[in-house]
Amino acid sequence: MEAILYQTMSNNVVKCALCAHRCVIPEGKRGICGVRENQHEKLMTLVYGKLIAEHMDPIEKKPLFHFLPGSRSYSIATVGCNFRCQFCQNSEIAQFPKNYSGPLPGENVSAESVVRKAVESKCQTIAYTYTEPTVFAEFALDVMKIAHASGIRNIYVTNGYMTEETLNTIRPFLDAANVDLKAFRSAFYKDICGAKLAPVKETLVRMHDMGIWLEVTTLLIPGLNDDPGELRELADFLVNKVGKEVPWHISRFHPSYRMLDRAVTPIDSLKMARDIGLAAGLRYVYVGNVFGENSENTFCWSCGSLLIERRGFTVFHNRITDGQCPECRQSIDGVFQ
Repeated sequence: MEAILYQTMSNNVVKCALCAHRCVIPEGKRGICGVRENQHEKLMTLVYGKLIAEHMDPIEKKPLFHFLPGSRSYSIATVGCNFRCQFCQNSEIAQFPKNYSGPLPGENVSAESVVRKAVESKCQTIAYTYTEPTVFAEFALDVMKIAHASGIRNIYVTNGYMTEETLNTIRPFLDAANVDLKAFRSAFYKDICGAKLAPVKETLVRMHDMGIWLEVTTLLIPGLNDDPGELRELADFLVNKVGKEVPWHISRFHPSYRMLDRAVTPIDSLKMARDIGLAAGLRYVYVGNVFGENSENTFCWSCGSLLIERRGFTVFHNRITDGQCPECRQSIDGVFQ
């Protein structure tokens, strides 16, 4: 299928405008994502409707803690990613086009069938996740349109590297996003992810200004992005440039893919990062991939009352009423049932 958001240039070259790499792709070659190819001066997507994953998940797994908590999300992905993270948590599918030659795997499905399954399974949202949804934007967009018409909301779980043009294209159908802010140093993005920090920061600001419900995740990796000074800068950016109401999820690192030489994140480092976020003025800071630390509960940012009790991805109690704390009647940020 022909891709969206590209232009044909001279010498049989096309320029993709889907993500911030803005790849210039010669005839017969693919972009950095590995799933968009220049075929006779037309940019073609190789993964339209070619799903490698299709599951029902708790929305907390995205993670989204302030968007319809306790609900289920129908989650889909194709292979491919525009990052090359050495610690990739889903490398078998996200990095497949870079690590293997030949046809791209996936089951051919229609946009209508995805929405039908979501409706039948009583999911309130469809999540474009597991890999980077920007690289399969054409199929995601078709699903999103049908989903909205069926009363289902749409979620991106993304690295935030889409262009302004892409965000403007999907905005009418995008209700919420969790964006990975992987670090707050340009060197980390360049050396560890093969990307740049600035476009991610721009996406976070744009999404918030557009009214998309936004949550942010940072995987805390020992010795790479856990410096207290860096974390303070990151938290200050979220408070002052994005919004203090944006939940920040600090996730525990476990060795994976090409980063097997790092230890699991110490609990004390996670607690330190959480304290930094709260001290900076963020209203909601969560610690993920850690159980039994009372770190995933939601508290009223005004009076401190326990509002949502979670264990893992399960919500046990939700006391938010009409979007408010039942104790002090303060409005709680998010989208609730």
